[in-house]
Amino acid sequence: MFEARLDQAVLLKKLLEAMKDLVNDANFECSPSALSLQAMDTSHVALVAMQLRSDGFAHFRCDRNLSMGMNLNNMSKCLKCAANDDIITLKAEDTGDSLTFLFESANQERHSDFELKLMDIDSEQLGIPDTEYSATVKMPSGEFQRIAKDLGTIGDTVLMSVTKDGIKFSSSGDIGSANITVRQNTNVKDQEDATVIDLQEPVSLSFALKYINSFAKATPLSPQVILRLSKDLPLVVEYRIQDMGHLSFYLAPKVDDEDEMGEE
Repeated sequence: MFEARLDQAVLLKKLLEAMKDLVNDANFECSPSALSLQAMDTSHVALVAMQLRSDGFAHFRCDRNLSMGMNLNNMSKCLKCAANDDIITLKAEDTGDSLTFLFESANQERHSDFELKLMDIDSEQLGIPDTEYSATVKMPSGEFQRIAKDLGTIGDTVLMSVTKDGIKFSSSGDIGSANITVRQNTNVKDQEDATVIDLQEPVSLSFALKYINSFAKATPLSPQVILRLSKDLPLVVEYRIQDMGHLSFYLAPKVDDEDEMGEE
């Protein structure tokens, strides 16, 4: 038996909004310690990894490890039937073929339930190694989203360059070019507005902007985003969910003689 309750449905709604355009079908892996997901995007260019710890739920029960295959767009449609402040409970039998969503209004006056058919999805859990990165940048997630959106009007590739002074985002296209620099800034009243750079060595890498803009849909999950960069390693874009876990995206850098990552 699997059963998990969240006091506010808005968290799951935000998670699905952040993932559903990248990933069509995925397995939600349930264990006594967490609810997690790992899936490649439809183009097999980006990796999505989510983990919600069991102790972050109002109630969490998982008698044995369970893999629940779901279409994320269908799951998102179910969640749109819940108000943001609804209490949401997920239920599944160990040998069942469906997941039940129970929605309760905060005042307990409205109850609704939806049943979503589970799917058999072949997926391979990739081991994501703990890696030392050349540069780690923590910055306001809203700022990162705005930069990605602005540069997306100029070109289809962003060059991220990190030095001790800051992180520079550059793009160029038919209409011209743009450079946006965010400097390290820790002397702020609210730590959510800080930009912190941990630099082992300067690094400069290019990435497809359409993926960066897609990752930035996770902005509502966290006031800050963490970027990790190293030469020859995928970029990590991580959103930490307070008291719950994280949603992370991995994207391989573009190389000059191989522009396939910028294509559909």
